[in-house]
Order: sequence, then structure tokens, then C-alpha cells
Amino acid sequence: MNSNQKLSCAIAAILGVHASTAAYAATDSTASTDEGIPEVVVTATRRTENLQDVPIAITALTSETLEKLNVQNFDDFVKYLPNVSTASKGPGQSEVYMRGLSATVLTNSASAATGLFPNVALYLDDQSLQLVGRNLDVYVADMERIEVLEGPQGTLFGAGAEAGAVRYITNKPKLDKVEGGANASYSTTAHGEPSTSVSAYLNVPLIPDTLAVRGVIYNDRLGGFIHNIPGTFARSGTDLGIVDYFGGSRNGAQVITPGVVPPGSATVNNASLVNNAYNPTTYQGMRVSADYKFNDDWNLLLQQSYQTMEADGIDAYAPVLGDLNVQQYIQSSDNDKFENTAWTLNGRIAALKLVYTGGYLVRNVDQVTDYTAYARGVYAAYYQCNGPALPKGTGATNICYSPGATWHDIARNTHQTHEARISTPDDWRVRGLVGFFYEDYEIQDSGNFLYADPQAGFQPQAPVKGTTAFDPSVRPSGTAFFDDITRGYKQKAVFADLSYDLIPKQLTLSVGSRFYNMPTYEVGSMNSVYGCRGSAANTCPGGSENLNALGLNKTYVGAKSKVNLSWTIADGVLLYATYSEGFRPGGFNRGNGVITPSSPLYGVFTTPISYAPDTLKNKELGWKTSWLNHRLQFNGAAYQEDWYNVQVTLVDAALYGNNNFNANGPHYRVRGLEGDLQYRITQELTVNSSFAWNSSSQQNVPTLVGNNGQVISLFPTAGLGSSLAQAPPFQGNIRARYEVPFNGYVGYGQIGAQHSAHSYSSIITVGAFMPERQDQPSYTTYDASLGVTKDAWGAEIYGENFTDARAQLYISGYDYVRLVTPNRPRTLGFRMSYKF
Repeated sequence: MNSNQKLSCAIAAILGVHASTAAYAATDSTASTDEGIPEVVVTATRRTENLQDVPIAITALTSETLEKLNVQNFDDFVKYLPNVSTASKGPGQSEVYMRGLSATVLTNSASAATGLFPNVALYLDDQSLQLVGRNLDVYVADMERIEVLEGPQGTLFGAGAEAGAVRYITNKPKLDKVEGGANASYSTTAHGEPSTSVSAYLNVPLIPDTLAVRGVIYNDRLGGFIHNIPGTFARSGTDLGIVDYFGGSRNGAQVITPGVVPPGSATVNNASLVNNAYNPTTYQGMRVSADYKFNDDWNLLLQQSYQTMEADGIDAYAPVLGDLNVQQYIQSSDNDKFENTAWTLNGRIAALKLVYTGGYLVRNVDQVTDYTAYARGVYAAYYQCNGPALPKGTGATNICYSPGATWHDIARNTHQTHEARISTPDDWRVRGLVGFFYEDYEIQDSGNFLYADPQAGFQPQAPVKGTTAFDPSVRPSGTAFFDDITRGYKQKAVFADLSYDLIPKQLTLSVGSRFYNMPTYEVGSMNSVYGCRGSAANTCPGGSENLNALGLNKTYVGAKSKVNLSWTIADGVLLYATYSEGFRPGGFNRGNGVITPSSPLYGVFTTPISYAPDTLKNKELGWKTSWLNHRLQFNGAAYQEDWYNVQVTLVDAALYGNNNFNANGPHYRVRGLEGDLQYRITQELTVNSSFAWNSSSQQNVPTLVGNNGQVISLFPTAGLGSSLAQAPPFQGNIRARYEVPFNGYVGYGQIGAQHSAHSYSSIITVGAFMPERQDQPSYTTYDASLGVTKDAWGAEIYGENFTDARAQLYISGYDYVRLVTPNRPRTLGFRMSYKF
């Protein structure tokens, strides 16, 4: 039985329970009165509070909202968050940013080994989900809400929350009722294949008011829309490697005289991979939780989650080939799996509330991507060609072998977390919270680049002896370079938050601090077959290096704090002022930092072996207001954020060789204004809108000192006053929903629009293959839905991106070809739901 059949049987079994259980009407925890806007309860401050009483910038998408927006994955809901942006190369391959705090150099090839730690934290309930360069794309099924906390959240959520946090909050078991439901949908995508989804959940009290279990299962297949069109890849005289070895000349990346491609050199075609829907993605998973109530004061919650995401092809196109077209010569795929075990013990001793929560997450990624365009680069001819300057042996003739190449990344990420908190009652005039946090965060990566042709005299290698090998195997034939790296940190912290009502129920001062100790480390090896032409397998050290011998260990110790003053002027009007701090840890670069001899920096500069943390300081004025008997709600904030020693990734093969490295770059300032409006105009008509204006600017031009004391400017940015990456000056959305009852039914219609101004793909203006700072144009998309509900049933037709707008969400040249990640084209679909 295949996985789809298993899921179908499991869903049928869940739905079959209804035949032998009493039916209950489903209720939403945020259900509104007939007139007002629903109250939303959040736990962003580690206390259970009404969102309108929490004096921080927070957006909460409730289960009801997620259903109205037809949210199923990360891309579905992030477009409704105007101050959240991403650089994405496909599902589960995004960096997430808030308030434009992004330098953006995103490459998934060996990103686990070399990328920067994220500056926005992702959480599944209380479990951290961080992985460099890859957001964990948790499927949105049976979610209570999604909380988005903007600004530094380091005091409560640690180093990963430098710029903010996104929290997936799951529905928990209910001790007093049987409930369940199912959703199924079918949709068509313009220029591509149809999509289908099905999910089901069930809550059953096994011992009424004492023990309950809850389960959810899902299967969602998104049809592809990228077209892998026919093509043949042949070398050109302007390929930089051909220029270097076969009679040409160049000045940096500028070709002066083309080289001559050796006669009889191999080509490669993609006839077997031609496909008009090259990038399908499938999510499959389940989550089971159990809640046991010992007595009125103590309970234990256990939860187990599994998910697999299989994405074929790539989610990007090459504009030079036409809309949504790409030419891939070797099959690309991304298999991304995670399992998470989490637990929470809640209790009370006298008036004090105690919480202990922990989790253990394992995520495994296995990704292969076509890398054939690397043959256009500086070093490809060395690994793929023979000739007098590149001899395999005496008398070698000029010839180049197949340019077909891939990179293959195998990554394993584990998170073990423990947190214990003690808090006073929420109604005390002086109230506080104290906690302890521990996290063991480890990344293991085997990043393999298969572009060396064995016919040119290259044999497989194993990692350098004496290293701490994640993957000790001899690499496949054709592997020219590979990382075998384990890195991470152990985060230990004590945090406290204290609030005092200067004027009861009116004026409150809150202070918080987090004291942390964070040992960071990196071990393993960097391996290449450079200099190994004609050597027997695994007998040549090449350009390899034992990272264990470098002693890559560094401990960061410090404190980050916040101060908040909130003032309730009148019922429904809250003003607040906040100062808060955040940081993310530094890390290490691969290798000894020696620049290639052909570089003008050879002998002058050595790439740094490590880079330091960057830090963020935020000053914010905000408001939360309700008007017209809670029918109109308007929240917002104005802020200034100063981002110091911004971590930047640099890639320039002509200057630094084939390896990228990280360094601390400029200081940036962001000034912005954001707002969120909800207006229930009548009982039937509701309007929602949110927006954000951001203005970011580079504040300085840092330099590094070379080996001989010479000052070197290494940061090719757009200069003083230039903006950050993935930072549109304006983003906004608006939607209106009209509901009307008739003959026992409730009918509704909804229409919405989202707009983003232009942005830049990176702060860096010089890259591996092209200038990285590409202008990503503005775009506007429109969505709509029309549906009806009756009792437990619901049916809806919907459309997303009605005008088939082609948003350029991210532009990259890191696979040696200019690729654009788009939004999904126009989608039209039908959805049915059932709840009991």
C-alpha cells in the first residue's frame, strides 16, 4: 500500500468515528458577539492575554481567519503579513525577515554548513524550528492560531528572535467534548497542473474531564507550474574557464578575447526531463497529542508530529527563456522530513504558576539541484577539460567532457530544548515571571558538488582523516568539492520579566532581561580534488582541510533587555513605548582563508576564520485601540531599529576563490510605520486591512585590514543611504467579507488585494555570476471566494491571484544562472468542509 492509500484509509477511519459518537457543534475560541470584533487570546508574553492588552506589535491569525484565507502552508499566510518578507527558492527553502532586516544572500547548496543563523525565530508551540537557509514549512492543519511578534523578542525567545518570531500554535486536546472535521479541495493552476488536498482531525475524551487525545492527518499535492523546456547545453568561448585555458583573455569577469572551445567537446540535453509542470510539491503528515489532567492544578500535554515534504524540480524560472521557463539538465528534487516530540507540564503551587516545556526535533533534508550552468564559471574547465595546460597525462589533447553537474546537500538538524517558568497571578499589582532555558542546537551537513569529470583524471575522495565526520563515506564519482561539517551551539539562559502597575489598570511599567551563555562550535572538514588530476581514489589531499585542528570554539556571554511603558488612556485605548534589544550568534568560516593565486588579493588578504554576532536596538511607540463598541479596531506602531555589525555573506570567485565567507559588514537604520485595521461595518460586512512603510539606510562603509596593514573595502554595497534587501518601502493588503443568512444557510463572499512595492534581492552589488543586487519589481495580486455553510457543512469556490500577476519574490544567480522565484500563478479551486 503506498503512502497516499495509507493516508486515505486513515482519514476514512477518523471520519468513521462519527457514526458511533455523538455530534457536537464546533465552536471557535474567538467567536464574536453579534456586533463586535472577536476577542483574540495570545500567549506571546508567556501569559494568556487578550491581544488588545499586550503592549507589543503582534499579529494573530486565528483558526477562523486561517480558514477564511484558505491557508495551508507558509506562502499562503505570509502574504497577509505586510512587515514580513522572505527570500525563497521554494517550499521550505526560505529565509524569513521582519521590518526589512535582511542582507539576503540565499543559496541552499551547503547552506547548513556555511549560512548565517536566522534572525527571525520560528516556533511550533514552544519548540524552536531554526535551520540556516530553510524555514520549516509546517503544514497549517488544525491550528489554533499563528502569532507573529515583531521587533526584538530576545528576552523571552532567545538569540534566534533578533528581529522577531513566528509561532505556530496547535489546537490542544479538549477534555469535555468529542469533535472532529475534514477538509478537501481541488484547484487548477494557470500554466500548470491541478492541486488536491485533504485533511481531517478528531478530538476524543478517553476519560471525561481527565484524559483526551487529538489527532490530525493531511495530504496536499501542489501541482507544478514551472516549464522545463527543451535545450542543449554547449560550452562557449566566453565561458571564463574556456577563456583562461584555451586562448582567451579577460579582466576579472569581463572577457577581452574569447577562448576556443576544443573540437569534439561534449554537450548535454534535457530531452528526458522536458515537462510543463516540473515543480510539484507534496506535503504529508500527522500530529497526535494527549492531555492528562491530574487534578485541578496539574496537567501534562504530550505531542508527536511527523511531516514529509517532497518537492521535485525547482520553483524558479529563467527570464531569458520566457515566462515560467527554465532549462534543467539533471533532475532536481528536495526531500524534507521532520519529526518532533514535545511535552508541557502545567501546575500550580499556592498562587504561583509553574510550566515546564521541552521538545526534541529531528529534521532531515536531502536535496539535489542541477548545477550544469557552473560550466560557465571560472574553475569548471579545470575539472571538466583536458589539454596542454590541463594535462590528464603526457600528450593530452584538447577536449572538454560533459558539462552536466549537480550539487547534493544532505543535512540533519536537531533541537533539544527545555524551559521552566514560574509566574505570579496576572491580577497582582506587582507581577513577575522567571525562567530558565536550555537548547542544544546541532546542524550536520554533507554538501557535495559533483562537477569534476572522472575522464579528466579525478577520482572519488573521503573526508580528511581525523575529522569528526557526519558522512564518512567515499564520495560519488565526479565530486570535486564537499563539506562534512557539524556545527551549532548550546544556549543556556535565565530570563525574567517584571511588571508594576504605577496606576492600577492604567499605567504599567515592565522590564525584562535575558542573561545568556552560548558556546558555539564547528568541526569537520572541507575537501576538494584540486591538484589531484590523475591521482588514485582517496590518495591526494587536494585543497582539503581538517577543521577540527583549527579549534573553532567561541562562547558568547551577555544580556539583552527591554523596557516597556503602557498607558490605558480609556477603555479600548492603549498606548505604549518600548526599548528592546536582540542579537544572533556569530559563527565560523571554512578553511584557512588563503585566497587563490590568481586573485589581486593574493598575499594581501586572508578571509576571516570567524565572524561576530550582530545586534539590534529597537525604539518603538505603539497603540492598540477599539472604537464604536468594539466594531472598529486600529492597532499600529512607529519604530526606529539600528542594526549593528550586520552579518554579510560574500561570494566572488575572481577575488576570493570558489568559497563564500561571512563577515561583519555595515550598520543599517530602519525607520517605519505599520498598522492593522479591522472594521465590522455591519453585522454582515467586515473589512480588514494592514500596511507597513519602511525606510532603511546604510549608515557606514566598513573596511577590513589586510595581511600587510593595507585597508581593504570588501563590502560592495550600493553605498551610504542605500536600502536593505527584501525591504519594500510599502506593503499592504485589504479584504472585505460579506455574510448573509438565508433559509437556514449562511452565504458569504470575500474579496481581497495584496500589494508590495519594489525591493532589492541583496545589499551586495557583486556576486558569483552576476550583480546580486537585483531590482524586484512591485506587484499586486487579487483573491476572492464565494461560499455557503449549513450546520456542519461548508462549500466554497475560490480564486487566488486572479490577474495572474507574476511577482518576482527573489532573484538569484547562485546556481550560475539568473533565476527568479515567482508566486503561484492564477489558481481557481473548490473546497468542502465538515465539522461535528
